Amino acid sequence: MSASSAAASSALERVRRISRWMVRACWALLVVLPVALLAYWATASEAMLAGHANLPPQAILAPVAAWQRVAAGLVMALPLGLLLAGVWQARRCFEMFAQGQVFTQQATSLLRRFAGWVAWAALAALLAGAATSVLLTLGNPPGQRQLAIGISSDHVFTLFFAGLVWLMAAVIGEGQALAEENEGFV
Repeated sequence: MSASSAAASSALERVRRISRWMVRACWALLVVLPVALLAYWATASEAMLAGHANLPPQAILAPVAAWQRVAAGLVMALPLGLLLAGVWQARRCFEMFAQGQVFTQQATSLLRRFAGWVAWAALAALLAGAATSVLLTLGNPPGQRQLAIGISSDHVFTLFFAGLVWLMAAVIGEGQALAEENEGFV
C-alpha cells in the first residue's frame, strides 16, 4: 500500500469514526430538544418568557394562563420541529459517511435538505417570536398588548449557515457530475 493510499484510508476512517459520533449527537438532539422546550414552557418565569418573545420583562402585565403557555409553546415548537427535520437529514447523511459513502448523490441531497430545513427553521423563528409576543400579552388591558418583531444575529447567522451548507452541497454535486463525466471519457 502506498503512502498516499494509506493516508487516504486513514482519513476516511477518521471521517467514519467522527460520523458515528455525529449520528449519536443527532439522536441526542432529536430527543433532548423537544423535552427541553416542553420543560422551558412549563416552568419558565413570565420575565423569561417575555425575553423569549422579544419583549421587555415588564411587558406581561397579567399572569400568563396555562393555555397561553401551551399555545406559545406550540408556536415555538414549529421552528424547533423544522430544525429537527434538518437534524434528521444530517443524521442520515452522517450514517452514510459512517459507512464510507462520502461523495454520493444521496449524501449531497441530504446536505441540501438539511440546509433547507435549517433555513425554514430560522424564518419560522422570526414569525414565531412575533406570534408569541401577542399570545403572552393577550391578558394585558387593551392598548397594552404588544407585537414584538425581533431579528437577532442568531437568525442571521443561522440563515448564513444554511446558505453556506447548501452552497457546499451544490459544489460537491457539481464535482460529482464532473467526476462521472470524466469517467465516461476514460
